[in-house]
Amino acid sequence: METTTNTLIIGAGPAGMAIAGRLGKMGIPYLLLEKSAHVGHTWFAHYDRLCLHTTKEHSNLPHLEFPEHYPTYVPRLDLIAYWEDYIQKMGIEPLFGQEVKHIRRVDDAWETTTATNKFRSQRVVVATGYNRIPCLPNWPGQERFQGTFIHSKDYRNALPYKGKKVLLIGMGNTGAELALDLYEHGAFPTISVRSPVNIILRDVLGRPAQRTAIMLSKLPDWAYDFIAKAVQKRTIGNLTKYGLQASPYAPSEQLRRFGKVPVIDIGTVDLIKRKKVKILPDIESFQENSVRFTNGATETFDAVIACTGYRAQVEDFFENGQALLNERSYPRSLWFEEPEYEGLYFCGFSIPLSGILRNIKIDSALIAEHILQESEPVAV
Repeated sequence: METTTNTLIIGAGPAGMAIAGRLGKMGIPYLLLEKSAHVGHTWFAHYDRLCLHTTKEHSNLPHLEFPEHYPTYVPRLDLIAYWEDYIQKMGIEPLFGQEVKHIRRVDDAWETTTATNKFRSQRVVVATGYNRIPCLPNWPGQERFQGTFIHSKDYRNALPYKGKKVLLIGMGNTGAELALDLYEHGAFPTISVRSPVNIILRDVLGRPAQRTAIMLSKLPDWAYDFIAKAVQKRTIGNLTKYGLQASPYAPSEQLRRFGKVPVIDIGTVDLIKRKKVKILPDIESFQENSVRFTNGATETFDAVIACTGYRAQVEDFFENGQALLNERSYPRSLWFEEPEYEGLYFCGFSIPLSGILRNIKIDSALIAEHILQESEPVAV
């Protein structure tokens, strides 16, 4: 069965909902596809204690503020409730259970295929997010390890790990927060960190880091970097003696150069300084009940949680999809000037220091306005 629409939106996460909300307000017809049974599916599956690290005034979707009683940093279940309320109030009706397999240009339109349907549209907005596919490397001897071994996507809470020694591989925001969660619930966490880490406090003197980042983003890059590095030095300090290498870049410069988000600390650094969370270097190999590290140390563990991130892999949907990507493997533009990509848009793949959700609201406005202009008849 083939369905025709003006604009097809793929993914009912925050980016897809933002586009749908804006197009609905403009009166532009669209269909929104979602592979799961929920909007914001990724947040349904995340760990229990997760909260936004960005403030509620900069994290809402277009045309609807968060409820006034919500805290500054919105918890996972409250965020899900807000999103479900959003689609009701905005009249958004996603088509669930529609996992996209392929997108291709056919004549003057786009053909999108799922397992059960085919869609034809003038435009396609890919909003599947940068964390679509879990990244799980393979370490020497990993198959011999007899303890629990999971990717962080399968972690819900610390209850199964109480009293156990747990190795977290990777110190991004997930690894840092899971270490905190594990310690607070009676586990003994260790983090394996293979490269320098950039850390900033979520709040400095009661002021959210995001608000400061938005203000500093108006300065020249060199000034932003200088201030960010100075504040980081004063608030985080030197963690070398605890096993963490300092990044040579300011948090702002690291994100600008490499697209790598700094760790936003909500308590893990204090635990590291108090030696409640142990830091060890990269992994050399696994044994039946232990792990050997590159510094020669060997430690026993009951469980391992790989906090090794995700990949967007939007190229999976397209033939020769690499041509759409930048050097970081993200879409290189919100839309394209090349005729073969006319009508193709991407939302939710930029990672600014001022907040991903805030940027989704900004980018969705640009995309919706471009679609409106392209949809209007040309005066003759």
